[in-house]
Amino acid sequence: MKIVVFGGGTGLSILLRGLKKYTKEITAVVTVADNGGGSGVLREDLGMLPPGDMRNCIVALSDIEHVMVQLMQYRFKEGYLKGQSFGNLLIAAMYEFFGDFEHALKEIGNIFRLSGKVLPMTLEDTNLKAELVNGEYIFGEKSIPEYVRKTKNSIKKIQLIPDNCSPLEETIQEIHQADIIILGPGSLYTSVIPNLLIDTIPTNIKKSKAKTFYICNIMTQPGETDGYDVKRHVDSILSHIDENILDYVIVNDTKVPANVLDKYKYEGSQQVLLDDRQKRELKENNIEIISGNFIDIEKNYIRHDADKIGEVLEQFNS
Repeated sequence: MKIVVFGGGTGLSILLRGLKKYTKEITAVVTVADNGGGSGVLREDLGMLPPGDMRNCIVALSDIEHVMVQLMQYRFKEGYLKGQSFGNLLIAAMYEFFGDFEHALKEIGNIFRLSGKVLPMTLEDTNLKAELVNGEYIFGEKSIPEYVRKTKNSIKKIQLIPDNCSPLEETIQEIHQADIIILGPGSLYTSVIPNLLIDTIPTNIKKSKAKTFYICNIMTQPGETDGYDVKRHVDSILSHIDENILDYVIVNDTKVPANVLDKYKYEGSQQVLLDDRQKRELKENNIEIISGNFIDIEKNYIRHDADKIGEVLEQFNS
């Protein structure tokens, strides 16, 4: 089973940990528009792609000792490096040593014995710009959800700056060799959709023989998807591309326990729901729903059960 996954953030890395139990042929294509935190600092100082999401995916797909996993995620607590992760610095060092990101990532893949590969969505220096429903424009991945939350506005459309970024040729090859293509899970406007704004990516997904799945978020994200149901997540994806590329949407249909849900509600998040109307409208758009209990709760933190998603995908490959 050869899988290509597009996304970014914590949701993608959690999914990858589960998928690698089912196949060693995984390509993670990662959003590289982050301009905040330690990644943003390295991006500005060294002129490199932000390494944070790629670091998380490398760790997720790696076959290394647990202490090395901990070391890759370790953040310095004092001095000039305070808040910076060791893994980000390692990627930065490899980038400077080899002189280009593609070569650096291949060597990192060999060192960490990855179950597949990790690729940036583009090698170009790109940022996000959001158009809000009131006509305002907000620049920068870090600023968008913060501003939307503060002003109680909502996102109408997301754009890349510049808007004509090219994909890696390797990404195109992987798409056409894939059995399964996955979008998400992750932040809809800042992790999932940006990958689809890269030149020719939706067209090549449509042309591929692969079945395409969107893994819908379990909870809404404050500042991005406030009040969204499943259908609105899907509509937002399709509104950014010229044609429907989705075959299936994987949706959790199990209620989150009340004690856990209360914590999320306090933070401004709510469960993403699916009803018969949405099912009917998605089916009219030739999109099938795969629903089930896909919740995994650890320390009151809600995430997707990657093992159950892997089981679903394996059935489609049999």
